[in-house]
Amino acid sequence: MLGSREDPLLGHRFLVECEGILVAGFQEVSGLELTLEVEEVSEGGSNDLVYRLPKGVKAGTLVLKRGLCQAELWEWFREVQKALSFRRPLTTRTLYLVILDSAGEEALRLALNGAYPVKWTGPELKAETASVALESLELAYLGVEKI
Repeated sequence: MLGSREDPLLGHRFLVECEGILVAGFQEVSGLELTLEVEEVSEGGSNDLVYRLPKGVKAGTLVLKRGLCQAELWEWFREVQKALSFRRPLTTRTLYLVILDSAGEEALRLALNGAYPVKWTGPELKAETASVALESLELAYLGVEKI
């Protein structure tokens, strides 16, 4: 229909959910990416021709910045740390990134499968500032699925 327009989804209204736990204390999310890796193979006998063959899909590292660390997220990080110490399998989970529309309703939900925490960064602790309790949490993941 002529004259109607749909507003794009804005990146400043989102929620982060982990197994039913709402982690809404983060102000920024980045690292949502999938990359198709390719392998370059030269054709035998022809030095001027190089094929680029698909090799696999590589997921990024999700970075949640400036937030509050729920006890469940900290415990998950500790579980992963203990698993590495005792050479046990990692505890992976499905993480949901929920993007809201301008009315505050869910417009898009992405599932990040096989996620686990890889880095926790605390804030600079200064008595004269009121900084948040967690500077960033980074999570590795295997893939992204639109729900």
